[in-house]
Amino acid sequence: MTYEFRKDAVRAVLDAVRAEGRTALTAPEGKAVADAYGIAVPGEELAGDVEAAVAAADRLGGGKVVLKIVSPDILHKTDAGGVVVGVEGAAEIRAAFRRIVENAKAYAPGARIDGVQVQQMLPPGQEVIVGAVTDPTFGKVVAFGLGGVLVEVLKDVTFRLAPVDADEAASMLDSIRAAEVLRGVRGAAPVDRWALAEQIRRVSRLVTDFPDIAEVDLNPVIATPEGAVAADIRVILAEGDAPKPRRRYGREEILRSMRRLMQPRAVAVIGASNQQGKIGNSVMRNLIDGGFPGEIHPVNPKADDILGRKAYKSVTDVPGEVDVAVFTIPAPFVAAALEEVGRKGIPNAVLIPSGFAETGEHALQAEIVAIAERHGIRLLGPNIYGYYSTWQDLCATFCTPYDVKGGVALTSQSGGIGMAILGFARTTRTGVSAIVGLGNKSDIDEDDLLTWFGEDPHTQCIAMHLEDLKDGRAFVEAARETVPRKPVVVLKAGRTSAGARAAGSHTGALAGDDAVYDDILRQAGVIRAPGLNEMLEYARALPVLPAPKGDNVVIITGAGGSGVLLSDAIVDNGLSLMEIPDDLDAAFKAFIPPFGAAGNPIDITGGEPPSTYEATIRLGLEDPRVHALVLGYWHTIVTPPMVFAELTARVVADCRAKGIEKPVVASLAGDVEVEEACQYLFERGVVAYPYTTEKPVAALGAKYRWARAAGLL
Repeated sequence: MTYEFRKDAVRAVLDAVRAEGRTALTAPEGKAVADAYGIAVPGEELAGDVEAAVAAADRLGGGKVVLKIVSPDILHKTDAGGVVVGVEGAAEIRAAFRRIVENAKAYAPGARIDGVQVQQMLPPGQEVIVGAVTDPTFGKVVAFGLGGVLVEVLKDVTFRLAPVDADEAASMLDSIRAAEVLRGVRGAAPVDRWALAEQIRRVSRLVTDFPDIAEVDLNPVIATPEGAVAADIRVILAEGDAPKPRRRYGREEILRSMRRLMQPRAVAVIGASNQQGKIGNSVMRNLIDGGFPGEIHPVNPKADDILGRKAYKSVTDVPGEVDVAVFTIPAPFVAAALEEVGRKGIPNAVLIPSGFAETGEHALQAEIVAIAERHGIRLLGPNIYGYYSTWQDLCATFCTPYDVKGGVALTSQSGGIGMAILGFARTTRTGVSAIVGLGNKSDIDEDDLLTWFGEDPHTQCIAMHLEDLKDGRAFVEAARETVPRKPVVVLKAGRTSAGARAAGSHTGALAGDDAVYDDILRQAGVIRAPGLNEMLEYARALPVLPAPKGDNVVIITGAGGSGVLLSDAIVDNGLSLMEIPDDLDAAFKAFIPPFGAAGNPIDITGGEPPSTYEATIRLGLEDPRVHALVLGYWHTIVTPPMVFAELTARVVADCRAKGIEKPVVASLAGDVEVEEACQYLFERGVVAYPYTTEKPVAALGAKYRWARAAGLL
């Protein structure tokens, strides 16, 4: 049976609260909202005096009741001593009523007191919290977790974008650490999962239907085998006007503008210079020396010729169509030049200069955004190092050039991180399709680039460093579109929860920036990297590894100690060590010495010749029950590092020629020669690292996380 939400009833309550200048609903008002959306709450009445409380308890069945102060000025009733639980009989009710009122007056002498709420006492059950908050990045977000008095201590909570459907609400029950408690432990019966999921779904619809509701708190919700009832509901309205919605572009609009940005035929450099050390000179040199095959038009009113190219007084003087204008002039002159770019009909402006919002010049940044919107210009930046589009031989930056073409697209909000990306790519010889600086993100941001890279045939993996998202929902939409085809890795900087300190509800206090980001990025299928090096290594490794076709991981190692550490890393990364069947166990034993060990890890021992490594690796690759291999190599004279690398690469290549593609990662322990061996393996499709057992397995774990998110497992 479908429940008809009574939106008119909710709107009447919210308007009445607003008319009184309040943002927090009282308990009776909260119950009216809950009733309108079918959110299960216990029977209750508002009592204006002692005798009314006694009579109300009688009408509610005469059993134990809970008394709560009702005051528009007291948000946290427990802190005010305004809650008494388990009261029964007229004498106890009268005493509790008086005590609650006295406590409230002492706690907040000027508070208005509407009376005392008399509420049915709920049976014991599992206490959980259901709530919703308005996240600055993702908008309305629904939350579920363990509830009660320890809710902010345990912080066992999960988040989803609102609204959620029934299936997604049910998935939240399994996403908390204590999920097993809900299924019934130590002889307890499982809770009514449908009723609990319905509470989540209905709260998510409530906050979606009424954007002016900032926070909702059902805490605790008492979950039992018979149902789920909210013992307390708190509703808080947003203060002030809603922020101006961000301008949104359609998918085809984004692809059209990004195509001209990333694959331009003509580029104008505004502020181009002949003087070495100037940004305008560096950008020109990088474009010319990088071999950009399109037209390069320097713009400088004081020059006739720049680096052998005809210079133009204004961009409006440049002949023909121009796809991108790269700005290298000081911030105060950008607006006037941007007007000329608009008159010329150039669709993209790359704003390298700083001196905008990042330095407090918000009005100056707002001015250029307004100009761009008026002329239909997309802005990259300001305050960036520029960008690289390697397959176009385009190096539109004042930093060092990079031209190793490959499948990795990298973006960063920070110039310093951008240079770390560049250095890493050069050191590891990582092939990239693009490196893009985003800076202040006055317009173009991660969801624009993600939409483009998702379609770009040269890009196999996208890795993004970000400090924030302007529009979290647009990013999630782009990620969900992209992840089924290629991995998306995100390094989210700023994992602290500053916003929680000012929250008015338990849900708000739990919804720190990072907690919400973590859950919602995971739901979008994004691989979140814990640090910069991990982001870069995932980006480098994921295009190299084939997608796994199952969960069975086998470790083959020449050192028992490495095998133990690799096993730990398997568990840490959510992977599964295969239980080796008897016939496969016997097949491995045929190749290893009696003092070795089959099972999993398979320890071939360090003194074995290359033939043992080759035979066991080949066996693991050719058996269809094995889905991924983790190799642990130990440097010995019997099998030197490059010998191990060459034989491993040969076996992998032989199997791929037969159509057998499985992810293979390797940990190499040894002297400095293992570094060259690792690079050799990486270039031939085996993700290998020296001196670490954690990194190769973390890369494999990231590939598995993507495969699951993409629906391949």
